[in-house]
Amino acid sequence: MLVFLVALALAFDFLNGFHDAANSIATIVSTRVMRPQWAVLWAAFFNFVAFLFFGLLVAATVGKGIIDPAIVDRYVVFGALVGAISWNIITWYFGIPSSSSHALIGGLAGAAVAKGGADTLIAGGFLKTMAAIVLSPALGLVLGAALMILVSWICADSTPRRVDRWFRRLQFVSASFYSLGHGGNDAQKTMGIIWMLLIAADVTGAKDPLPFWVVMACQSAMGLGTMFGGWRIVKTMGQKITKLKPVGGFCAETGGAITLFLATWLGVPVSTTHTITGAIVGVGSVNKLSAVRWGVAGNIVWAWVLTIPCSAFIAAVAWFLGQQYL
Repeated sequence: MLVFLVALALAFDFLNGFHDAANSIATIVSTRVMRPQWAVLWAAFFNFVAFLFFGLLVAATVGKGIIDPAIVDRYVVFGALVGAISWNIITWYFGIPSSSSHALIGGLAGAAVAKGGADTLIAGGFLKTMAAIVLSPALGLVLGAALMILVSWICADSTPRRVDRWFRRLQFVSASFYSLGHGGNDAQKTMGIIWMLLIAADVTGAKDPLPFWVVMACQSAMGLGTMFGGWRIVKTMGQKITKLKPVGGFCAETGGAITLFLATWLGVPVSTTHTITGAIVGVGSVNKLSAVRWGVAGNIVWAWVLTIPCSAFIAAVAWFLGQQYL
């Protein structure tokens, strides 16, 4: 059963990379700086090597700071993963860039509450994650807009062709940083789940460090998922919210990357989807508000609002079925 649940967790990690590939490559693909096939390989590489640059604070938050570790068993983990995976598949099918991270948090909360009630939630960690739902896209929006204004001021005397040429090159750097931030924050969430499992099964102690094989397995699954890419969501992120040029793609990716780096260093599990969407909206709104397709952005926000309760409900049902049949 432990092996099955670890495999299920890695399947979620793969799906997370698949679902969130759009976050890493949508801007660089939509600006035609890189072809999709090369973009996913580029993003997958930086997703994989992210563990070399970040600690494991996000993994610790997910593994020990969202729900009471004492109530964790195979049924709780099974319910959480089924809830998160189901919601990812639903939103991928409809091309909606929802948050894999918050689907996982919602799954954990739903399964834990189904087993032991609301007291099983750790208020500090759960509220910190909920606050990030609002703060991460807001910070991404502010940084994306600020960078766009700064670049416009710096390049005021340059010709459009020269600006385009330079930022087509710089987008390789900004896309790398964003993919690095995505791999650093998102893969750690699955590490936290597996860490939780190993502690519950007495394979490792609560104060022992996370086994290195878990780190490598999660980074590999995330990278492989990114290589396959969720193309339905790429179109929504890169084309439907606002039309991007290389300079806008650079500012959106850089603003999103700064947000992810900050959150990962603070140990906060944020949504890469929320972050890059906020940054894209910020970049688009600098020129004029009508450049942003607010109807599309509104539909995305509704998906964000529904993610935690829907994944929690599915997880609670999966927990009940797991109790009956596993």
